[in-house]
Amino acid sequence: MASRDHRVTTLEALEALYDKPYGPSVIKEIDHINPHYRKFIEAAPFFALATSGPEGLDCSPRGDAPGFVRIADPKTLLVPDRRGNNRIDSLRNIMRDPRVALLFLIPGIGETIRVIGRATLSIDPDLLASFTVNGKAPNCIIVVAVEHVFYQCTKAIVRSQLWDPARHVDRKTLPTAGTILAGLTAGRLGGAEHDKGHAERTLAKLY
Repeated sequence: MASRDHRVTTLEALEALYDKPYGPSVIKEIDHINPHYRKFIEAAPFFALATSGPEGLDCSPRGDAPGFVRIADPKTLLVPDRRGNNRIDSLRNIMRDPRVALLFLIPGIGETIRVIGRATLSIDPDLLASFTVNGKAPNCIIVVAVEHVFYQCTKAIVRSQLWDPARHVDRKTLPTAGTILAGLTAGRLGGAEHDKGHAERTLAKLY
């Protein structure tokens, strides 16, 4: 833990540590989705959704085929809430605090796209039906009113070598879901039996 004497406690002290933002880092931020940012969002099969609520913060992964986030207009994104674990942490937060942030990633691409706005939830029957996949519609649609959009430069992706196949981690080197559950419940849940059908269960419940 950082020593109390070395904590940054004022904005002035923080800003003194860094150069002022310049040129591209400021100009790239706009209040709508322009044609260039649209291409990135439509190419993204994944984004992380950050929300806030009375119990704290949440950040959840969202993914589907590229284009699954629909751009209704330059100020509105439509996101299907696909089948998950039913915790609905993000949705609970949105109901009480509409502020959201989205970080879009595209495999093989260094730039990421950041969207900040406010969200509501829609159960409009026609809208739900328009997002049907494999005969199944989402339970609701997250409607994001866009307030800020900008691209993040490639430095984080380059440093992490995220898309380099040589850097991919062998899944066998990390605990399985069954191992984690068994450890948390003294063996009452999880274990090898849980892991045995994991892949099949996941595919069967994608939508």
